Amino acid sequence: MKEVTRFKVQGARFKARLRGFTLLELLVVLGIIAMLAGIVGPQVMKHMGESKTKAAKVQIEDLAAALDMYKLDLGSYPTSEQGLMALIESPDNARRWNGPYLRKSKMPLDPWQQEYRYVAPGEHGKFDLYTLGADGKEGGEGEDQDIASWE
Repeated sequence: MKEVTRFKVQGARFKARLRGFTLLELLVVLGIIAMLAGIVGPQVMKHMGESKTKAAKVQIEDLAAALDMYKLDLGSYPTSEQGLMALIESPDNARRWNGPYLRKSKMPLDPWQQEYRYVAPGEHGKFDLYTLGADGKEGGEGEDQDIASWE
């Protein structure tokens, strides 16, 4: 009879353990998650900003290569007035235009959803192709920095 009573007492303790988590245990876990998010979150955002900057550099290089192909066909770069759209649609009086010079029929935007800026002739070369970064203003550091074809 003692064994049956002992099993009943142990069974009651086991069932008590299965009821769930206490409020204190949940608060400790939430605190740990919040600390991890506070440490990891800024690092993830930093890398995301760096990847947008790298993507803008690659897009500028691709657009510059397309502009070079345009120059090979027509003998000059598009004017500032014609802009980058000359890579997709034939400008007026462009007899040797052999485009489109971009894969897509739509002009790509920079990673911050702004249009790339194009000036020809440029101050830094035959053309200036650049984006103003995340803030849309000249200058800046990090994700706000300007990214240009002449750098």
